[in-house]
Amino acid sequence: MAIKSIQAICATSDEVKRKEIRFDSDTGLITNVGECLLNTSEVDYYYDDNFLLFAGMGDIHIHAREDITGKNNYKEDFQSACCAAINGGLVHLADMPNNPVPPIDDESYLQKMELAKKSEVPILMYAGIGPETLPLSFMVPYKVYMGPSIGDLYFKNNSELDDVLKNYRHQWVSFHCEDPEILSKHANELDHFHKRPIEAELIATDFAIYLIEKYDLKGKLCHYSAGKGLDAIRAARKKGISVSCEVTPQHLFFSEESIRLMPDSEQIKFQMNPPIRSVLDSQKLLDAIRNNEIDFLATDHAPHSPLEKAKGISGLPGLDTYAAFVTWLLLDQNISAKTLALMTTENPGIFFNQFLASLNQKTNLFKKWGNGLGFLKPGYSASFTVLNLKKSHLVTSSNIKSKAAWSPFMNIIFPGSLENVFIRGKGQR
Repeated sequence: MAIKSIQAICATSDEVKRKEIRFDSDTGLITNVGECLLNTSEVDYYYDDNFLLFAGMGDIHIHAREDITGKNNYKEDFQSACCAAINGGLVHLADMPNNPVPPIDDESYLQKMELAKKSEVPILMYAGIGPETLPLSFMVPYKVYMGPSIGDLYFKNNSELDDVLKNYRHQWVSFHCEDPEILSKHANELDHFHKRPIEAELIATDFAIYLIEKYDLKGKLCHYSAGKGLDAIRAARKKGISVSCEVTPQHLFFSEESIRLMPDSEQIKFQMNPPIRSVLDSQKLLDAIRNNEIDFLATDHAPHSPLEKAKGISGLPGLDTYAAFVTWLLLDQNISAKTLALMTTENPGIFFNQFLASLNQKTNLFKKWGNGLGFLKPGYSASFTVLNLKKSHLVTSSNIKSKAAWSPFMNIIFPGSLENVFIRGKGQR
């Protein structure tokens, strides 16, 4: 064994404390986490009190765009998504299924998994649920689009969705919550905010929770934006319904009010589904984070080019700025490092790790990650995200690795920055 060591202030959901982490550089797995026994001169990587180390952060909602057709590889592929992820301090990803050829059965799912071999970070795939799909023969996460989005994998009405989900009892199902009938009713409104009103999300939330309870699903609500809808989520959890939710950086940082102050050419860049909501909504989401009621910080990374955005396509890129945005939550919004460890490392790790055994029976892609990711514990991957709390980060096109080549946070200065990211014990910066 080739044992190496790191000393740093480490953030977990239990504590923020200086620790010494030892790992085997051959296997890439943690061997010990505990008190600082080595002198600083003997440590391979030493970070003083201006830095904060997390278990490697994970983004469980991205759109890398690559599939067997290669039609959208110009937007992003698994290799470029990997580069953008590492640039943003992320060590694992989960890719959504709305591709030209969506992964909806064993064959199409494994074909897409094979494409991800080129990525240095592990990429979990969601399988798609559509009007005529059935569950795969092995355990994977699923995604259902309740209303129209990018691609053709969505439902036109709730009864159609209900009829299909009866086949997915007990599965992990993530919901894009926008009611298709409400969207159809508002399709001719003047702007995107009105075409996809908050009522569409609220009604879809209620129906998603109904389906989660009815079919005993492990449910997740994607890129949640409606502050008012949090009450329904809280009520469901009190009933023992298994429902978790994501929030995106853009829904937390921006608001409809701030976007409407921008020139029209800039406003259209912020179009996404569901839309960015009011200041009140973003504040309610931030308060829910402080109360540990939000499970995941997920980017919904959609790598459309500025030219495509100008034509009105929905979706925003977000991988490159993940870690820098976390410093905004920590330093500007006073969200605790323990809470951020839960949202960005441990919960994404739990989500990823639960599928390892099933996927290891089908592919060799995940065996090298040991017990998994997201935890500073022996047997887990020596993958870490290190933040610099004293060095700010200005977002410019020169520090974007995604093929999209832009960011909604362009020219914004975050109070901290990514210092380093380790993948299986190897520093990337």
